[in-house]
Amino acid sequence: MWCRFQAADTYICKKYCVAESLLTLRHELHSLAELSGREKRTSAKLIKKLEALHPDALYENLGGYGVMAVFDSGFPGPQVLFRADMDALSIAENNTVIAYRSKKPGISHRCGHDGHAAILIGLAGYIASNRPQSGKFLLLFQPAEETGEGAVSVLNDPAYASFNPDYVFAMHNLPGYPENSVIVRNGTFAAASRGMIIKLRGKISHASSPEFALSPVGAMARLMSDLPRLSGVANMHTFSNLVLLTVVYGNIGTPAFGSTPGDAVLMVTLRAYLDSDMDLLTAKAREMVEQVATTSGLTSEISFTEEFPATTNHPEAVEILRHTTEKLSLQLFETGLPFRWSEDFAHFTLRSKGALFGLGAGINHAPLHDQEYDFPDEILETGVKLWQGLYHTFAFGDDAPVQ
Repeated sequence: MWCRFQAADTYICKKYCVAESLLTLRHELHSLAELSGREKRTSAKLIKKLEALHPDALYENLGGYGVMAVFDSGFPGPQVLFRADMDALSIAENNTVIAYRSKKPGISHRCGHDGHAAILIGLAGYIASNRPQSGKFLLLFQPAEETGEGAVSVLNDPAYASFNPDYVFAMHNLPGYPENSVIVRNGTFAAASRGMIIKLRGKISHASSPEFALSPVGAMARLMSDLPRLSGVANMHTFSNLVLLTVVYGNIGTPAFGSTPGDAVLMVTLRAYLDSDMDLLTAKAREMVEQVATTSGLTSEISFTEEFPATTNHPEAVEILRHTTEKLSLQLFETGLPFRWSEDFAHFTLRSKGALFGLGAGINHAPLHDQEYDFPDEILETGVKLWQGLYHTFAFGDDAPVQ
């Protein structure tokens, strides 16, 4: 049960109450661990928690299994969205000791979305006891972040059409930084990425008569060698900032010694700090594939998946975040370069002034997506305080007390 506040004018919640309630929820969400687009039980758990807090509106099945609680002051003011993700990964949990380990074999929360969702529930409980004096606040629990499909699905959901946030914020825990520190950056915070699937088609023959085949072997070898060079040193002046092309998968023919292969599949990941560079890298990769295929007498088919734009932070949103961090006396890191990983929160920052920022998970903490990773419970309280601080800025004015 959510605790009561000691005094209406101090907005202080008893530490043990926040820690125990959110810790329990985080562990429950961890054990549920559902893949992108399948977050049915996770969604139901969050809905039950939110219903008890009596938001002014509660949306279910938003863009899939998304959930959004709305707290509306009824008075003019900014519309602000706070987002947490909720999906897990296809990674087996290596830790068999913890009591709250995933109940789904091969599926686990190896990116900390269970912690992000618990933290946002913490903000919901806080708002329920500190209703806004102005503006409207949207608390979105977004599905399918890992595949890059969730944000777009939410934004395209007819139920979301009436909302147009002035500001959007999202936090992500970051191993490699001190616990409870805050990591910010103006401009690109996380890179754009795109999965490119290349299919080559030729003609099969008996392995004893390879001259009658149109084998994709030579074309595959050339593409596997030459495609990564598009992002190499020789082409660095072609782009405005960092780009990266990584071969991630390849398959030729079938495991049959009697057949010369006629088909092949190659998968590569494209990354760029700027969306304009992503478009240029994609065009050059496409041109190379088509040229190599034609030269080899093959046909080619190209498709894309898991497309993430660059997450671009707005200076005004970042400055509000910096100010909140200073008021809370938290350690602040200004990252020099964007992160190479991607986040579909980018789709929100394309429409609104926004900021994606990091919450330090510990210098020596296991990396994201690692089998040994588990969200550090020690940062739950700081995560809630950060959300509270941002909420106060918009709901009560910048000089409201934050502790």
